[in-house]
Amino acid sequence: MTTEHSHGDHDHAAVDWKEHGIKVIPGNALDPNTAQTPGMNRATAINKARAGAEKIWAGTVTIHANAKTGAHHHGDLESIIYVLKGKARMRWGERLEYTAEAGPGDFIYVPPFVPHQEINASTDEVLECVLMRSGQEPVVVNLDIEPVEKPENVPWIDPIHR
Repeated sequence: MTTEHSHGDHDHAAVDWKEHGIKVIPGNALDPNTAQTPGMNRATAINKARAGAEKIWAGTVTIHANAKTGAHHHGDLESIIYVLKGKARMRWGERLEYTAEAGPGDFIYVPPFVPHQEINASTDEVLECVLMRSGQEPVVVNLDIEPVEKPENVPWIDPIHR
């Protein structure tokens, strides 16, 4: 084993790590100029313009107490939502007929093209989440879907630790 620093398979002659290294985006400096859906506020933390990211996007989403977003999907992007504060209710399906809830510390995975709606399940507390996507494009396709009267509850069961 050698004590020389290795950069893997990359052949970097002289990388300016100060310029092309770690970026810290302060939580109070997020950019609200991103694709929006009625009923929620998204803000960008990490993207190409702000941090140099090539393959991912990250930001926050806030949904006011008792608010429901419009139905939408995000094209071929995968999304991960991490609930910081509050209670999230997700509805999805062709008629938003399925539902599941998540609370602080829970992760929500939204596959590509899934029609969905985020709902703040609390009548008096704001829902605050961190949002991550598998791509840079701010794809939000707002859908004209009338939700069904009684959504079907689908509890998440860990397929590995049943």
